[in-house]
Amino acid sequence: MKELRVVISGGGTGGHIFPAVSIANAVRELRPDAKILFVGAEGRMEMQRVPQAGYEIVGLPIRGFLRPLWKPGNIGVALDYLKSKRMAKKLLREFKPQVAVGVGGYASSAALGAANSLGIPTLLQEQNGYAGLANKKLASKAAKICVAYEGMERFFPKDKIMMTGNPVRQSLLDTKITREEALQSFGLQTDKRTVLLVGGSLGARTINESVLQHLDEIRHSGVQFIWQTGKYYSAQIAEKLEQEGCPENLVVSDFIADMGAAYRAADLVISRAGASSISEFCLIGKAVILVPSPNVAEDHQTKNAMALVKNGAALCVKDNEAAEKLIPMAVDVVNDAALLESLSENVLKMGYPNSAKVIAKEVLKLAGAE
Repeated sequence: MKELRVVISGGGTGGHIFPAVSIANAVRELRPDAKILFVGAEGRMEMQRVPQAGYEIVGLPIRGFLRPLWKPGNIGVALDYLKSKRMAKKLLREFKPQVAVGVGGYASSAALGAANSLGIPTLLQEQNGYAGLANKKLASKAAKICVAYEGMERFFPKDKIMMTGNPVRQSLLDTKITREEALQSFGLQTDKRTVLLVGGSLGARTINESVLQHLDEIRHSGVQFIWQTGKYYSAQIAEKLEQEGCPENLVVSDFIADMGAAYRAADLVISRAGASSISEFCLIGKAVILVPSPNVAEDHQTKNAMALVKNGAALCVKDNEAAEKLIPMAVDVVNDAALLESLSENVLKMGYPNSAKVIAKEVLKLAGAE
């Protein structure tokens, strides 16, 4: 059996990194001997998260263009892109992969652009319902484009598209902890409804402000809350809670390491509408209220959310209405057993349970290593 070498590139956010690592794990499951090299952007999250997952990663000095595009600083950004592409070419010549996988993000534009120029087959994985800039640029030369939403022929050549869904963190699916054990691990009661609030690893200002403006309502709601604030906001939130008093039924953490336990404990989740998060809710069948971030390209989180809402698989609150409406709505919804069951059943129907393995098989096919 010939040696299998795979390059995987992309990152910038957990939404890119989790699928990338899941694909790598699935490739390794099919071919334990596979040599896998990640290519990321210097200073970005992947430079920590990928080694933590047990893979080697090389960083490129690539970064995103400033807005508006005529800012003088973009000259330096363009020069860094050219430098990154040269570095990526050298890296690929040395590593000699049979296939390159791009999951979106700055680094993938340079690494997969280099792969294309060297004649290395490429596979793209697009997480969102609105395609990212890097993947749109790379699509014409890609051999296969794996997507999670219908209608992606708006962005990509139809004959290259393959509906696979988004790979998710395997640990969420493998967790054996019971609901009671999960609640106890957070110091919560096992006989009360529980709401989990998450805004991503960095946090979400809107979700955090929604909680801070409704502390009294939370205190007297009869419902329990687990709140991941994000590290960026944790200090100011701790100060505010010290002034106003933290309700006993509110567990606060800047970062939750065991999301499998957090999801298991929750009857209802409040979250941004990133593609990876949505894919997780679809696979674990979790009732969710989505608060799409308005600060993303082409408002793609709203498009992600609406794909669920139109199927009765999620509820949605606009970012600019969340401070007023979110917590009162959450208390109502989490106490409505019929609605929770309906949301859970409908969101499960939208999941693709074997995404990573399906994509990994395509990677092997392109590498000629089935």
